[in-house]
Amino acid sequence: MPAGGVRISWCSSIARPKGALEEIAQARGRSARGGRVGDFDREARHMEKVILTWSGGKDSAMALYELKKEGRHEVVALVTTVTCGYERVSMHGVRRALLERQADSLGLALDEISLTPHATDQEFEEKMRGRLERYPAQGVHRVAFGDIFLEDLRRYREENLSKAGMEGVFPLWKRDTAELARAFIGLGFKAVITCVDSQALAEAFVGREFDERLLSELPPKVDPCGENGEFHSFVYDGPIFRKKVSFARGDIVLRDERFYFCDLIPEPEWEDLQKRAEGDRP
Repeated sequence: MPAGGVRISWCSSIARPKGALEEIAQARGRSARGGRVGDFDREARHMEKVILTWSGGKDSAMALYELKKEGRHEVVALVTTVTCGYERVSMHGVRRALLERQADSLGLALDEISLTPHATDQEFEEKMRGRLERYPAQGVHRVAFGDIFLEDLRRYREENLSKAGMEGVFPLWKRDTAELARAFIGLGFKAVITCVDSQALAEAFVGREFDERLLSELPPKVDPCGENGEFHSFVYDGPIFRKKVSFARGDIVLRDERFYFCDLIPEPEWEDLQKRAEGDRP
C-alpha cells in the first residue's frame, strides 16, 4: 500500500480471462455507433497489446480514449475488481450490470476479479497478480492505468506489475487535471458522480453530472479529476461508446460514516421497479 494508507483499487468478477482475447474478434466485427469508435481503427498486428485497468470512471475512459487515439497500443481487455455479495465495482459502487453494458458498448472484453468484502491488501495483490500472470502467454506484457500524478501510487503499481513480469503504461501521466477535466467534457463524454468523500465534498455533489457547472463549484482544495479520491464517477456515453448506457438514479446512502454513494439502476430494471411499485399501490 502506498504512503498515507489509502486503499487502492487497480481499476482504475464474469471471470473469463482465458477467452478474453477471443471475444475481441467478435467485438471488432460490430459496427460503431456513428462511426465514432472506427475513427481510431488501426491495424492490430502493428500495435502492442495491452490490458487496461477499468473502474468505469472518467479517468479510465480518458485513458482508453488516449490509447486509441495514439494508435500504438491495442487494448484487448478491461480488467476490473468487483466485491462479492455486493456485485459492485470496488470503491465506485457501480453495479456489475452497468459495468458489463459499458464494456459491451465499448466493444471490449471485461475481465473481472472477485474480491471479498473488506478484502485485505494481501488478498487484492495475490488475486490481481494471479490474473495478470495469465496474460503474457496471450502476447500481453503491459497494463495501462488512468493515473495522473500520484507518484507513490504509480510506484506501487509498477512494483506489483514487476512481480507478474509485466510493465505499466500511463497515458494520462502528468497531465494538468483542470485541463484534462475540461477536455473530457469538451470531447462529449458524459459521466455522473457515484461516490464522494464527505471529508472533501458535500453530499449534494453525489449523483450530479460531471460538467462545467460542477467543476466551477468544486472547493479550491478538491482536484478537478478527483485524483486524491475526493470523488468517483461512472461514464455512460462519449466518443468511444457505440451507444449510451442507460440508467436511473436511485437512493443516496452513507457508508462507513464517510462515503456517500448514489445507486445507479440499469434500465429496464428501473422500469420494472416502477411497475412493481405502482402495482403495490392501493
